[in-house]
Amino acid sequence: MQQPKNLQRLLRALSREGLDVSYNNKVYSICLNSSLDFDRDDRAAKTAEILLPEGFPIEAKALKQLANLAQIRHPQGGCVCCAIATPDFHPGDGGVAIGSTIATQDMIVPAAVGSDINCGMRLHVADLTLDRFLAKRDRFVEAMKGDYFFGTRDVAMTAKTAGAMFQFGIPGWLDAMLDKATGNVVRSNWEQLVKECDRVYLGGSMNGDIRWAPAELVPNSGIVRDGGLATIGGGNHFVEIQVVEEVIDKAYAYTWGVRSGQIAFMIHSGSRNVGKYIGGMWRDRAQAAWPKHLKTPESKLFPLSIHDTPNLVGDYLQAEATAANYGFVNRLLLAELLRLRLREVYGDVEAPLVYDLPHNITLAENGGWVTRKGACPAHFGQPAIVPGSMGAPSFLLVGLGNPQFLSSASHGAGRMRSRFDLTREGADKTPEILGLTGVDCITLREERKIEEAPAAYKPIQPVINTQVEAKMVNVVAKMQPILTFKA
Repeated sequence: MQQPKNLQRLLRALSREGLDVSYNNKVYSICLNSSLDFDRDDRAAKTAEILLPEGFPIEAKALKQLANLAQIRHPQGGCVCCAIATPDFHPGDGGVAIGSTIATQDMIVPAAVGSDINCGMRLHVADLTLDRFLAKRDRFVEAMKGDYFFGTRDVAMTAKTAGAMFQFGIPGWLDAMLDKATGNVVRSNWEQLVKECDRVYLGGSMNGDIRWAPAELVPNSGIVRDGGLATIGGGNHFVEIQVVEEVIDKAYAYTWGVRSGQIAFMIHSGSRNVGKYIGGMWRDRAQAAWPKHLKTPESKLFPLSIHDTPNLVGDYLQAEATAANYGFVNRLLLAELLRLRLREVYGDVEAPLVYDLPHNITLAENGGWVTRKGACPAHFGQPAIVPGSMGAPSFLLVGLGNPQFLSSASHGAGRMRSRFDLTREGADKTPEILGLTGVDCITLREERKIEEAPAAYKPIQPVINTQVEAKMVNVVAKMQPILTFKA
């Protein structure tokens, strides 16, 4: 395949940044110049691969972050065996590029997940036409603004329920709620919620423990009123109403209950303050566990080795699972509040779950661990959900389990312009330039529309096409945005 224009000039510039980069058929292979002295096998292990559509920007900062991630080793044993990045690849604030996925042996890297643990996607469809939805749009929006922005939601639970949620995720929360239901969900269809566990990745349950949860959320008795639960969060998180514009794979769509013309709603959120609490705690613990006689890694990414601190490895995985369980329930409640309002405004609407999956998490796979940061699992036959911007389509995909890319797919289009660049003084903030013409964004903060404008993101269609061509995924359905809630 023909190389991108000016590639040689770009490669020379990256070399001056300490990066050795090659290109072949939309895949960039990268390692640090310091790795060139290693033998061929060791150098190959330190080489990362990035799949990028032609014409997409190559950001040296993101490449350096991925190259640093690929070369992590623990002196007592443990290494990154494989590092790849999906086409939404861009720099991350915590030193790990968004879109990175690594396979590790005998060690884990808490910083590779960071603090937005089990940020992920959830998709429902409803047999509601667009015309029927728009006819009562204003009433529906006002109800949802109350739940999402003004605190009219009630997600209080007993101390027993909170403990079960942190320890066992959705099944634990459901069991305890069935014993003593509280809050808005007393009006929920409990049989439906139980059946939908099968449509959540890992059943929405990991091996957590309440000892890692914030103490105020796990009292010995009483009622827990958590102001962070069932909230969207900032940044690129959202709840979006969409319409299924096109079904491409009719067999999978039929199996998953997706039909053209349906209303859909998509949720992008995670473990909120619980993830920040646990992620921050383990960033510090991993650093403190680094052997004192060794030089601090330049990347500030500290691994934990099962040969050096096996108890810490086990504790971290349990702590991460605790936050992940909270993230699963947070998305469920965001969806359930919306589903309850749909029924209140439009009558008996079933709105079943299509799928819910994480994209910031460490999972046991292939005899080691796979850590995804802004990338979702895409195992063979498994649904994957990839949103565009609030002015661009989103996609329901089916994974093909491609081992070259660690059975992963992108988690979105990827950011192209920073929030500062969009909001700085003198920047052109006209709707036409920002891509906001015709966009229906529901928010209490006008600056959020600018920060998250479609112009901030890369075009989604090349991101999807490139992954289809690479045999990572196939497209099942395409959804167009109708309105988006941004906190």
